[in-house]
Amino acid sequence: MSQSKVDRVTVPPMDEHNQKLVSYLHPPDWVNPQPASSYNLVVIGAGPAGLIVAAGAAGLGAKVALIEKHLMGGDCLNVGCVPSKALIRSSRIVGDIWEASKFGVNVSDSVEVDFAAVMERLRRIRAGISDVDSVERYQHKLGVDVFLGSGRFTSNNTVEVAGQTLRFKKAVIATGARARQPQIPGLQEAGYLTNETVFNLTERPQRLAVIGAGPIGCELAQAFRRLGSEVVLLHKNVQILDKEDADAAKIVQQAFVREEIQLILESQIERVEKTNAGKVIYYKCQGQEASVTVDEIIVSTGRSPNVEGLNLEAVGVEYDTQTGVFVNDNLQTTNPRIYAAGDICMKHKFTHAADFAARMVIQNTLFFGRKKLSALTIPWCTYTNPEIARVGLGDRELQAAGIDIDTFLIPFDKVDRAIIDGEEEGFVKIHVKKGSDKILGATIVARHAGDMIGQITLAMVNNIGLGKIASTIQPYPTQAEAIRKAGDAYNRTRLTPFVKNLFNKWLAWTR
Repeated sequence: MSQSKVDRVTVPPMDEHNQKLVSYLHPPDWVNPQPASSYNLVVIGAGPAGLIVAAGAAGLGAKVALIEKHLMGGDCLNVGCVPSKALIRSSRIVGDIWEASKFGVNVSDSVEVDFAAVMERLRRIRAGISDVDSVERYQHKLGVDVFLGSGRFTSNNTVEVAGQTLRFKKAVIATGARARQPQIPGLQEAGYLTNETVFNLTERPQRLAVIGAGPIGCELAQAFRRLGSEVVLLHKNVQILDKEDADAAKIVQQAFVREEIQLILESQIERVEKTNAGKVIYYKCQGQEASVTVDEIIVSTGRSPNVEGLNLEAVGVEYDTQTGVFVNDNLQTTNPRIYAAGDICMKHKFTHAADFAARMVIQNTLFFGRKKLSALTIPWCTYTNPEIARVGLGDRELQAAGIDIDTFLIPFDKVDRAIIDGEEEGFVKIHVKKGSDKILGATIVARHAGDMIGQITLAMVNNIGLGKIASTIQPYPTQAEAIRKAGDAYNRTRLTPFVKNLFNKWLAWTR
């Protein structure tokens, strides 16, 4: 069969940066290669999971085909981690200026944000690092056959893409997830943004509503507020970030109130109407009907798996439209020749989780491995200011499981560096199995909590107890000293009355 050209992809605005991005990730002149007679692996989806499976397997000598219908790099590079953190970085500058007077630095009462320049920087950074995930690199440097187009299973060992048929021994589904569209009357007609479109903005919305106060909604709400938008955050539950540690979420919620983000909690949205004055959101809150008028709406109400169009029924791969493809602990689907990894099948929808799941898939598909998803210890972080980072089990999970624990809490108002930095509100909270120092979970609330949680994750992965952490010397003064202080707190519990009495007798005898 002849080689096939691919459909053109655009990313608004098509300035020099987005043109560069597209030239790397979905080049308009790309011609799909001639398929090999058979592939060890055919991977559908070139987000973090698919890219790592493809690159890793090809590096081990496997013949690999990688299929992507949109942009290489997936959500993380294009509409997730990279652009959102670029936006947050600019917004943190504003946050620091707001707090400057606390440190004896006087600045102008008004902070001028050039929103167009903020977004231009975002696009420039994204384009600048996109060559790592480029079609050219994967095809010609890593030895992966890259096919641009929509892939669908046509038999138990074939996938069709852009009119070509690829034969495989094993296949991997890594098509990810997308922003969920809530069924709110009038929303579609009024128009709305998601994380997949918000980074295309070039003008700042003066009045912005964010629907959903999970991690993505909260990150965007705070960033846009700091960049000059009037922000209202609507959420169905009584507290923002309600899946996180309640004490941690409370600290972030208090920060939002100080920054004048309007919180409408325990609310149910009835409908949306587009008017000359703006987009009107009608909602009910604690039994009272009300409305708010805004210029733009960001919807952040969860993720839906990309299972459509794959023809999964034809190959016996079971799935659910809400939770995704069903896999066992080895990431094998109900078809033993087909595996899945990443947001399409996993509870933890994080790039780093997809990364390590992909490494498991390589072993399990090519070398009869039995690596288990349940064996992974996965930390995560919400990049508000302050950040909330977690690993392992939290308060609610431990209570629901009926596990007896001891908890060690070190507030940052007891940590010298946090006091110096004016960041005393956070804490380090570590749960251990009662009667031991085995760490079961931890939460950190701090400006750079995401950079600190790795130390506890390392301890959990390597079965290092909290008592051992106390013997780890931390540079002084750092906020990470709070982790060592938690270890000290555990060790003090070992000084029981019996042990203390023995010490007293020994020391009295040796005087």
